[in-house]
Amino acid sequence: MDATDVLINIRKIVRSINLESKKIQKDHGVSIPQVLCLNFLYNSDQYHATQQAVKRFLNLNASTVSGIVQRLEKKGLVARMSKKGDKRVTNLVLTASGLNLIKQLPPLLHDRLSHKLEKMDQAELGQIEQVLEKLVEILEIGALEVPPVIALDDDISS
Repeated sequence: MDATDVLINIRKIVRSINLESKKIQKDHGVSIPQVLCLNFLYNSDQYHATQQAVKRFLNLNASTVSGIVQRLEKKGLVARMSKKGDKRVTNLVLTASGLNLIKQLPPLLHDRLSHKLEKMDQAELGQIEQVLEKLVEILEIGALEVPPVIALDDDISS
């Protein structure tokens, strides 16, 4: 294997993420970061969470998360509700439309990969982690802000 083979494999991964992202957007009208936000609310107690909790989960800055939430709210997939007893706190709530959409979505590449990685031997998983860390170092992208999930469409203007 030479450098070209490595680059081809990286491009295959990036291309598969891109194709999935475009398919989800086309078929369901939401971006991958929006899906991740909806999934977070779906898995939260009573489908409620603060925007701060969503921000921490997605590991994105506040303005990016605000954009995601505004687009979801505009589509009727989430709603903002004041917290009982403290009107200063606003919860995000998954709407019935949001719940229906979540149930229609296919498993994401991220979910399929996570499931397979969890089944791997720890030594092999450690090798993969070391190689990926080396690639991040070579590319000098260690400081890049990214969510803890696979999503190519981090330009979430959709």
